[in-house]
Amino acid sequence: MGRYARLREIRRMDPERDFEQIFRWITQYAFPWDYARGVSVAFLRDYGVPRISQLLDRTQEFERHGQKRHDDTVLLGHELSADGFDSERGRAAARHLNRIHAKYRIPDDDFRYVLATTVVGPKRWIDRYGWRPLCANEKAALALVGHRLAALMGIADAPRTMAGYEKLLDDHEAAAFAYHPANHRVANATFRVLASWYPAVLRPAVARFSLALLDDPLLHALGFPPQPPWLRTLAHRTLRARAALVRLLPPRPEGRPGLSRPRSYPFGYALDDLGPAWAQHRPLRPLPSEDDR
Repeated sequence: MGRYARLREIRRMDPERDFEQIFRWITQYAFPWDYARGVSVAFLRDYGVPRISQLLDRTQEFERHGQKRHDDTVLLGHELSADGFDSERGRAAARHLNRIHAKYRIPDDDFRYVLATTVVGPKRWIDRYGWRPLCANEKAALALVGHRLAALMGIADAPRTMAGYEKLLDDHEAAAFAYHPANHRVANATFRVLASWYPAVLRPAVARFSLALLDDPLLHALGFPPQPPWLRTLAHRTLRARAALVRLLPPRPEGRPGLSRPRSYPFGYALDDLGPAWAQHRPLRPLPSEDDR
């Protein structure tokens, strides 16, 4: 299979019908590393909204269990989509996710915004730093995955299109981004997790490199200074050079999805392991009915 064979197949597919298959190819074969980086940036964007970061700061999950919190989020996404969102595995993951969130009084506006960051963040990262930009069907599939997840979580009025998610994200950030000390604390805890993946001598450089990839409104909301132009240019050119190299490599073969072993679960995990300790070993919350959606 050539580097562009899956892309040719995706262009012949119907995203309304095939969005789950397209999503699997994006996340597991075409752009596993880039999709994960886009989700990481999405986490940081969430912290730019004080109401969200204050809740996360109160739970202390990032401060005390940052690596597990990161791994759990990635693994819940995998559980939801691995066998299909409407499979028993996918619906069990959705029930578990609903149970975790049910403890907190979270406005639908915040749910919709966080959902938008997870749809738009990977799209914008891949278009900028992937080995190729996403095609129209891939963008449509990402948006439809977001809409399906919203239905499973009972989140009302979620968009169905990428344009809708991008408008939602940009409008919400224009209205809600503001500095708060909680933003900075949660972002610092997250940067410590991201830097811990590298040798100690490289961690300060990794943190600075990561900051150089963030836009000024987000940096301000998180309490970090604007980064120097030379560092922004270096970060951008480094990632574009990586994209050029990946473009020359053979595609990932079928049967070898690009899923890394979670650091928090070196010997495997069960669905009940994911999430805060208080959410484990409790009855599952039922999914929203069709009437509730």
